[in-house]
Amino acid sequence: MFWTRLGSGIVLLVIAIGAISLGGIPLAALLWIISMIAFRELAKALRCNGEGDKINGLETVGMAGIICYYLLVYLSGDHTWLLMCIVGVFLAIMFVYVIAFPKYHASQVMAAVFSWLYAPVLLAFVYQTRMCGQGIYTVWMILISSWGCDTCAYAVGKLIGRKKIFPVLSPKKSLEGCIGGVAGAALLGGLYGHFFVEKAFPDQRVAGIIALICAVGAVMSMVGDLAASAVKRNMGIKDYGKLIPGHGGIMDRFDSVIVTAPMTYFLTVLMLL
Repeated sequence: MFWTRLGSGIVLLVIAIGAISLGGIPLAALLWIISMIAFRELAKALRCNGEGDKINGLETVGMAGIICYYLLVYLSGDHTWLLMCIVGVFLAIMFVYVIAFPKYHASQVMAAVFSWLYAPVLLAFVYQTRMCGQGIYTVWMILISSWGCDTCAYAVGKLIGRKKIFPVLSPKKSLEGCIGGVAGAALLGGLYGHFFVEKAFPDQRVAGIIALICAVGAVMSMVGDLAASAVKRNMGIKDYGKLIPGHGGIMDRFDSVIVTAPMTYFLTVLMLL
């Protein structure tokens, strides 16, 4: 299992590095595919389709909305159009709910809306971060904050983890591991900022800001990880899917990236650009 998980992780990292480095269509296409799968996994976990496996009308609207949203992200990126798309998809789901009543239950409608906002919309901030000013440098903070924090938290927790901070939700997570994850992400961010990002900002010393952004992102990455775990526990499932050997589904692997991406984008715009 360890080697399977490690091999899958390396493949994912290589794909992520390649797509992020290229930006543009390759990154937008990859995020669109990931978003479609993540939406389906989360909607299924929340039983948007009831007890069946077939895609229903609510999910169809959501998937169509993902296509529209990513087209707007790639072609325009204007926040007004993106907000209109978000509201439009919400209204379209409401329309299907009303027209088909009583076919769908209110909980299914809420599951469809939540799934659409949670994975596809938030994940699109990876692309927006990459394509903003100096994005080729700042986008890596998303991976440092999420996967870097996860690695550091795991290592510190294994070595000195004693106090269980979420015994019911995540029995293996320790207070020491959480602190180590945030500190490790901040350290990695600071080093990355010093040796790489400051080249893009020759008149500024941004290593400290990068470290701060990565520390905040690390906190959010743990929130994302725990939130995804909470959903699984509420719904009585072990994994969101089986797509990635050793990891589970897209939601199992990208749960922290999903919430770290918008935080990194906004902090980058506010503090660096």
